Amino acid sequence: MREKIKRIAIVLNIIFLFVLFVVYQLRALQSIDNMIFDSGMKRAADHYAHDIVVVAIDDESLQELGRFPWDRAVYAPFLDMLNQPGNEPKAIGFDIVFNEESDPDSDAAFSEALAAYDNVILPVIGVMEGDFDNTTTLHPDEYPGAVRFEKPIAAFSDYAHLANINRVVSVDGVIRQTWLKVQSQEDGEVLPSLAYVAAGMAGADLAKYDGLTDPGKRFDGKAVAKNTMTIDYQIVPEDVITVPFSQVLYGEIDPSVFKDSIVLVGFTAAGLSDESGQDSGTTPISKHMRLVYVHANIINQMLSGTEVGFAPDWAVILLTLLLFGLFIFIPWKLKNVFSILLFLAVVLGVMYGQRLLYDTERIHANIVYAVLAMTLAYLVNVSLKSYLESSQKSFVTRQFGRYISPDLVKEIVSKDMDIELGGNSKHITILFLDIRGFTPLSEKLSPPELVDTLNTMFNMITQTTLANQGTIDKFIGDAAMILFNAPLDVAEHERLAVKTAYEIQQGMNVIREQIREKYGCEVNVGIGINTGGVVVGNIGSYLRVDYTAIGDNVNIAARIESSTKPGQIMVSEAVYEQTKEHFLYEDAGEKMFKGKSQPIRIYEVVGLPSL
Repeated sequence: MREKIKRIAIVLNIIFLFVLFVVYQLRALQSIDNMIFDSGMKRAADHYAHDIVVVAIDDESLQELGRFPWDRAVYAPFLDMLNQPGNEPKAIGFDIVFNEESDPDSDAAFSEALAAYDNVILPVIGVMEGDFDNTTTLHPDEYPGAVRFEKPIAAFSDYAHLANINRVVSVDGVIRQTWLKVQSQEDGEVLPSLAYVAAGMAGADLAKYDGLTDPGKRFDGKAVAKNTMTIDYQIVPEDVITVPFSQVLYGEIDPSVFKDSIVLVGFTAAGLSDESGQDSGTTPISKHMRLVYVHANIINQMLSGTEVGFAPDWAVILLTLLLFGLFIFIPWKLKNVFSILLFLAVVLGVMYGQRLLYDTERIHANIVYAVLAMTLAYLVNVSLKSYLESSQKSFVTRQFGRYISPDLVKEIVSKDMDIELGGNSKHITILFLDIRGFTPLSEKLSPPELVDTLNTMFNMITQTTLANQGTIDKFIGDAAMILFNAPLDVAEHERLAVKTAYEIQQGMNVIREQIREKYGCEVNVGIGINTGGVVVGNIGSYLRVDYTAIGDNVNIAARIESSTKPGQIMVSEAVYEQTKEHFLYEDAGEKMFKGKSQPIRIYEVVGLPSL
């Protein structure tokens, strides 16, 4: 049974290892890893914002200036108010497209204002190949490719810094990454992102972000493009100074607020962003964030110089294999209660380690597959072990439960003994007993009465035997064979055998009186005991097997019992030498038994020593 279960365990472990490989290759659990990543991002946000100011096209501004889009002439005085001498911002980034011409005079006014200041960034939209189905083919050694750029009209683009405002959305709809540069497939022109240009104008070290290409930065199982950066969301809208567009336009905001800052102009009005669906999105730290604040987070990250890293694939695979192998081994070596505690401790340890790694180093480790691997390995192997133990316990109970003490059965099970066909040499004590007077009794009693009387005697014999850690080998008609020190070791087994015999004789006194009064018959028991080496074990065939003892010392015990008179307990010299301090004996002399070439000295138990 044990070998069969082990073979099944090997096959199942190999199958589940293959399943893990397939699941990992398909990135089937990427959504769970994304959830863990988002949770870590939200937890680790430090809410420190650099000098970033959002000028919001909000509900208040719409009430003051009317329905959007506004006359573009309004942006000329707006830029003047932002760029007051001595309080100029380092960059002014518009998250508003100006790709179509409007009133010529208004466009001219805005163009003149742009020409007057060199700190304005206007957005460009890169039309991607998969815009229709929200997918784009990426290569880690190339910039994301735009079919074309939709730029501001020439009157504006000639006097402003241009930057792309394309957003990168994972398959689950969450904005976790940004393209720092996008390349046109028409003419090869490369345009950086709005945040990249703004952070550079504010003095950020952009060199560390150029050429970023980390194949580990995947949130949908696909490789990323060159210059793809995972956004380290550190701030929420409440962390950023936000002022209404209309108040800036009317000079109601202290100009010093904008001094040396990065100003982002974008939508926050609920009606505008919700209707278009283009100016808000889901991020790891917010289910509904205006995109102007996404730009703010990217700029804040680049000014801080932080970067989100990812544990390499080889480390994830190594951890997965180690835990898988560990929890193939552990269930078989520990008790279930300890193995499950260790399993839970390791799961919690892995989760805590992943959290600590991200909180301290900003490195995200994908632990989903490792936890899945150890869970599968543990469940498979602990289930097989439990089945094996249950089968073994059932077998032991069937083999021994009816004729040895419950404590011994528990001990056999706890020691995980593999009981198989065959025997071993062992020193034990053997007790034979025979009911004398049974034949006359059987002649007087009806079969039901005879069985009931016999059961009464055998119940008393069984209870006395089990109470003294004996093993009832078999009942043979009106006789019984009892073993001590088998199948488990029992200290002082010779003494316990004699004690059992003495207590059986005492118990027979009560039963004998009952039978005499009820049926007028005299019954008694003769008992013979010997100790020595025998072969003990499951002996028989695979169709029928019994736990028993065989050997010369078993035969001697049977011969001693056959020489007893009713009510006598006779023991061999070997038993006498081991128990003479515990019982009173009389020397019965030497007797020649059938099959023996030398006589054997025997002793009769006559009582207990007086205290």
